[in-house]
Amino acid sequence: MSDDTGILTVASPLGPLTVHEKDGAITRVRFGASKEQRVTPLLETAKAQLDAYFYCGLKRFDLPLAPEGSAFEEGVWEIMLDIPYGRTLTYGQIATKLGGMAQAVGGACGSNPIPIIIPCHRVLAAGDKIGGYSGAGGTETKTFLLQLEGALLL
Repeated sequence: MSDDTGILTVASPLGPLTVHEKDGAITRVRFGASKEQRVTPLLETAKAQLDAYFYCGLKRFDLPLAPEGSAFEEGVWEIMLDIPYGRTLTYGQIATKLGGMAQAVGGACGSNPIPIIIPCHRVLAAGDKIGGYSGAGGTETKTFLLQLEGALLL
């Protein structure tokens, strides 16, 4: 048994997503289902917001978040939270804001424990190329999310 307060698997167009809560905040979103389910009011709210994002055009999540990472990673995640729905930044643009390197920003994106809610899919490589995506489905998932938001027209 984990030390999470709650765990809930949510259906999505990307397949099941498992949302984790600890101490009143979302700590992780994992691609895939969990056999363990401990539903809490916050996780029910997260489910409703994820449904609204995928099916009703919710543009900004309003959930308490507690991702754990290095100071640099947390700085990258904070910037990602400020990227508006349907917009993108590049790894280099974020690196410039933080005084770091684009490759390090890519690493922080790849270690984002709360994908979709912390929108690492809104970060592109130089020249507005897709770049990588660490979630299930890789760049196909990233492309889907960008198309959903109207940030990528193919």
